[in-house]
Amino acid sequence: MSYYQDLLKQSQKLLAQFQLELNSLSLEELNIKYLGKKGLFNQLASQIKKLKKDEKKDFGQVLNQLKADLEQGLNKIQENENQSHQRLDLSLPGIKQNIGHLHPISQAIEEISQIFERIGFVRADFPEVDWDYYVFAALNMPDNHPARDEWETFFVDQTAHPKLGKMVLTTHTSNGQVREMERVKSQLPIRMINISRCYRRQSDNTHTQMFHQFEGLVVDKNINIQHLKGTIDYFAKEFFGAKTKSRIRPFHFKFTEPSFEVDFSCQICGGTGYLKNKHNKKESCRFCKSGWHEVGGAGMVHPNVLKAGGIDSKKYRGFAFGWGVERSYTLKQGLNIDDIRLFYSAEREFLEQF
Repeated sequence: MSYYQDLLKQSQKLLAQFQLELNSLSLEELNIKYLGKKGLFNQLASQIKKLKKDEKKDFGQVLNQLKADLEQGLNKIQENENQSHQRLDLSLPGIKQNIGHLHPISQAIEEISQIFERIGFVRADFPEVDWDYYVFAALNMPDNHPARDEWETFFVDQTAHPKLGKMVLTTHTSNGQVREMERVKSQLPIRMINISRCYRRQSDNTHTQMFHQFEGLVVDKNINIQHLKGTIDYFAKEFFGAKTKSRIRPFHFKFTEPSFEVDFSCQICGGTGYLKNKHNKKESCRFCKSGWHEVGGAGMVHPNVLKAGGIDSKKYRGFAFGWGVERSYTLKQGLNIDDIRLFYSAEREFLEQF
């Protein structure tokens, strides 16, 4: 190897060493070590006199580029230090951080819980995977009831209990009724609100196979339908707004007698049943189709259900209601949500609105 080639190799090593030490030495230390009077660059440059005339010209260009690279590295460090020592202006507005929030359904559950707690209801929790007895039999449903059909209910592949029957994914929160009666052991009154996940074989713009329901149960002396209707009206105005109307329609449920379907006026179409399309023409409201939105069932607790819970139906009466959280939430004024499946679509543009 010639002396010229040896100097070229030394220049490459010097630059590589400089780059490795950029983050470990201070600006002053680097400046002295590499560009100082007795620094490594000047030591290397002093060897140029030992080269041949034509080699001196070529190596001079190498030295010029090397010095430029060293100075560039030192200038970057200087700029970073200047930026880090800039004056802090405490009067400048802060930078808003992007933070998450509760899912809209979780927000609705919290609001519903607080509404009922204000009138004396106590939040309770019961199994989401339960036995046939609590989901159906204890609620006065016979063995041939349509709700027990596999096209309606998700059954769990599990050995049946000798007394409680098959295991199912709860189709409603009403399985908590008899469980709550058993828990209090006739230490009445009961004012219970149960909010939980439920499962049914349905899926369209107003149904999902997994949904949330809240169940209210009141058992005491002298309870009547006026108490039930008053509770429904109170919830409607607290949750949806003072102008919201509610109605109950006679229906048939095995676990209540008399039984009712509960409707609230639709917030999307203003209770008219119609919306105007882009051509300013009336068309049926896709969500309610009638101006009213059915949210669930309600009624006076059937004597057989009270009996299954160990309560004397001649002394005590009660009422119960069960409504879907998602379907109720879609009636919130100003939301205009016409498909509850959006809540589980994981679309950030939709979820970030709440």
